[in-house]
Amino acid sequence: MFDFLKKLFFGPKRVQTTKSVEIYTWASCPYCWKAKSLLKRKGVGFQEHKIDGDDKARKRMSQRAQGRASVPQVFIENQHIGGCDDLHALEHSGELDLILRDGEDSLDAPS
Repeated sequence: MFDFLKKLFFGPKRVQTTKSVEIYTWASCPYCWKAKSLLKRKGVGFQEHKIDGDDKARKRMSQRAQGRASVPQVFIENQHIGGCDDLHALEHSGELDLILRDGEDSLDAPS
């Protein structure tokens, strides 16, 4: 309960990382805004691929995202994380910090 209140009042824990973070977005997508907002509040830099109306970019994203065609799609160190809900679930469980932590090579980091 204390962790929930801490996140509610103080926001997500900021994390230092040098890992590559990419996010595919549409300008008018509220889930994209929410995912980017979480990354920004955590202090995580990311490369944004705006794919509005770009069918080639959307196809490339879908191939990288194991067939998913919805936005956003998030990748850390070229590994597919998922969409907005997936990103927030990782944050809620504390796993996102483990994934972003420098020195961790895999998304299978112990929890």
